Amino acid sequence: MYYFKYFQFLRTWQSPLPGIHNGNCGDCVSKRWWLRLSTTTTSSDDQPYRPNRLRHSVLCSASNLDWFVHFLTVEIDFLKCAIAMAAPAACTRFSDNYEIKEELGRGAFSIVKRCVQKSTGNEFAAKIINTKKLTARDFQKLEREARICRKLHHPNIVRLHDSIQEENYHYLVFDLVTGGELFEDIVAREFYSEADASHCIQQILESVNHCHQNGVVHRDLKPENLLLASKAKGAAVKLADFGLAIEVQGDHQAWFGFAGTPGYLSPEVLKKEPYGKPVDIWACGVILYILLVGYPPFWDEDQHRLYSQIKAGAYDYPSPEWDTVTPEAKNLINQMLTVNPHKRITAAEALKHPWICQRERVASVVHRQETVDCLKKFNARRKLKGAILTTMLATRNFSSKSMITKKGEGSPVKDSTDSSNATMEDDDVKARRQEIIKITEQLIEAINSGDFDAYTKIGDPHLTAFEPEALGNLVEGIDFHKFYFENVLGKNCKAINTTILNPHVHLLGEDAACIAYVRLTQYIDKQGHAHTHQSEETRVWHKRDNKWQNVHFHRSASGKVSGATTFDFIPQK
Repeated sequence: MYYFKYFQFLRTWQSPLPGIHNGNCGDCVSKRWWLRLSTTTTSSDDQPYRPNRLRHSVLCSASNLDWFVHFLTVEIDFLKCAIAMAAPAACTRFSDNYEIKEELGRGAFSIVKRCVQKSTGNEFAAKIINTKKLTARDFQKLEREARICRKLHHPNIVRLHDSIQEENYHYLVFDLVTGGELFEDIVAREFYSEADASHCIQQILESVNHCHQNGVVHRDLKPENLLLASKAKGAAVKLADFGLAIEVQGDHQAWFGFAGTPGYLSPEVLKKEPYGKPVDIWACGVILYILLVGYPPFWDEDQHRLYSQIKAGAYDYPSPEWDTVTPEAKNLINQMLTVNPHKRITAAEALKHPWICQRERVASVVHRQETVDCLKKFNARRKLKGAILTTMLATRNFSSKSMITKKGEGSPVKDSTDSSNATMEDDDVKARRQEIIKITEQLIEAINSGDFDAYTKIGDPHLTAFEPEALGNLVEGIDFHKFYFENVLGKNCKAINTTILNPHVHLLGEDAACIAYVRLTQYIDKQGHAHTHQSEETRVWHKRDNKWQNVHFHRSASGKVSGATTFDFIPQK
């Protein structure tokens, strides 16, 4: 049954008839009249639609025949509208229209799989979102992403073809792009010149310009989101992933939250100032810089120093790699990496820059082997970071020490809240970071009190650990720790106090996090002597069924600050 409690239909009709009043003035010869119909209706599949009540808001004198003709015309249109609204919406299941194939990738809440449309045989990429895990705010973001993608139709943008909502899953059906990342394709080319870089950034700017013309700011332009339509030579560059995109009115700027990827963030975002479309142009400037020499304009192991460089616009063109780049290319970069967003070049203006629109005459066509070599290293660092994070969650067989070493080797950014390649949105970051710190404190409290039941509720049954008591071995499972709970913890001291110093949280998507900290433990032994121990610890947390569990931890050998050795009191699990 479909119920329409109250339906108002307001129609403006051009009529040559005299005496039909428009209800808004005293002119009885007006050629415009208004008819308002109010109905309370009920309809079903086996019961035709029937208006129960009809009310005419404004009627003046006219011949019965004239009125009857006009009334029938209006009522027919009204009935068409009402029937269309009363018709049940087609209930479409994803599996009715598409056949799912192999997995192409995955994120915190979603999996991307290749799919084939049954009616046409066309291939697409389906982003499958598990809506059971989504909060109300997540749903808003999902709706925003779908709404934005639906209105973007451009050859350089991955297009959304379908959106299907089911009980526990939402399906977004996009173009299937098979060419991989643009940056990976460049290093595989036999020839790459400044003119090729110009052609690449032109396509990126075309996509950004289309976004901006439609009131959309991408906010997360980076190499990972620049894909190729196919593996064919000269395949189009496609801009992907509008998960952080926002809608703006004209050139309006406001504070929309801290969002993006560290090395590509603009100064105004880092300063938490109002921002808008210019943030995408800044990111394009960073990308163009990399396209020309193979490394980014802003780089530092420490994130705070990296952000200071960006806010100051502190970049240069070092020799010898920049000596062979044309002045026009540098000029375009300078206009893109202008700190003041109001003076920054727009996408439309950049497309008219001589280095873009007159590349055959202006851009160099000399092969840039040094750029390709540097870009290979840049790509390798990006992939290594992604592989480390994936391995951390997939195998849980790692140590924080080895992880830090790998991240530090030639790493362009060391991010204090996320991986340097990971996208950030700060609306929830602080709360989620505090949540990880709090659950870590709860686990340590369970250890201090010798509460094994509380410990097992927080620790994963297959918990893996590197700790001095394991003599350099990786141990798996709870039993190893259970021994200490039953025989040592809480039995050799009168009082324990633990302080977590310098907690450093890495958010690895929505369902995982890593926290590193210094643990300072004070206790009074049975003889009444005070002791203090210090150790460095790293714990990996994974959220399952909306509950955080500790899946791995690493602890350095405890440093004796005062008093007895570790085994005189308590192994710091």
